Amino acid sequence: MQYRTLGHTGVRVSALSLGAMNFGAIGRTTQDEANAIVDAALDAGVNLIDTADFYPGSEEIVGRAITGRRDDLVLATKAGLPVDDDHSHRGASRRWLVTELDRSLRRLGTDHVDLYQIHRWDPATSDEETLSALTDLQRAGKIRYFGSSTYPAYRIVQAQWAAREHHLGRFATEQPGYSILQRAVEADVLPVTEQYGMGVLVWSPLASGWLSGAIRADREFRTNRSANMPERFDTTLPVNRAKLDAVEQLAKVADEAGLTMIQLALGFVLAHPAVTTALIGPRTLDHLHSQLAAADVVLPADVLDAIDSIVTPGTDLAPGEKVDTRPALLDPSLRRRR
Repeated sequence: MQYRTLGHTGVRVSALSLGAMNFGAIGRTTQDEANAIVDAALDAGVNLIDTADFYPGSEEIVGRAITGRRDDLVLATKAGLPVDDDHSHRGASRRWLVTELDRSLRRLGTDHVDLYQIHRWDPATSDEETLSALTDLQRAGKIRYFGSSTYPAYRIVQAQWAAREHHLGRFATEQPGYSILQRAVEADVLPVTEQYGMGVLVWSPLASGWLSGAIRADREFRTNRSANMPERFDTTLPVNRAKLDAVEQLAKVADEAGLTMIQLALGFVLAHPAVTTALIGPRTLDHLHSQLAAADVVLPADVLDAIDSIVTPGTDLAPGEKVDTRPALLDPSLRRRR
């Protein structure tokens, strides 16, 4: 297992980290299965586990799985997305973050988290409000560092400037979606994180299973994601046909290089100089082992060049699937003079 420093924090984390979204209701991974996955991951050298309040049951399962090993790992969670139908139980206000962090700590069975992340930018809350709350929580010892997740590049910059202007702690990390099929963050987000010395934890490096090796033109799709999100795997749609065409070309590149698709996909994101760690989200122990096999893969230049020729750098093959689209592109009223 390779280890890298998480931005300017001085904390060394494994190149592959364990994402726990599938623990609980989303992926239906049980407590016993999660225990086995966590034990195997830590034994293999993984030392960062990432979860969120938004993943039903995940924090509780993680808390029980790490009993007796809490000090051996970097524990990260997130807040900000709605956790129920109450409109005040979401966002990045001081009121909600202070309340929800305590709830997360109880679910995790610990007195602090190492990394607390704002799950999505909250346009209703000022950067000063959010950073002030996070700084106070850090000074209280409840969090060691804090970061953002899936922020547009300009919001990352705004938050850094707000921290400087108001003499507050700043986001130490960013967690963007990044894969061979979704490369738009290369154009702005990753250069910005490099500029500010932020650690980067990338989510969905296997593109929701498209790069797992299970999705091929000659077989029926039977992944958990394809069952839960059929519209993203319907190959009668042009956007999904484009992804499938790219996957078929990438499979040839992997075969010629003697790699699995998983090794190609994880090796790709880890090759970017801005990326600190790639979050893998196995539902089963077999999934974990297939992904851990990529821990030490270093892709040579010719393989990276071949990938670039298939998916142009800085582009998303499925831009409609991104969750960091700027509000002005979604709401016409924000781009039309009244």
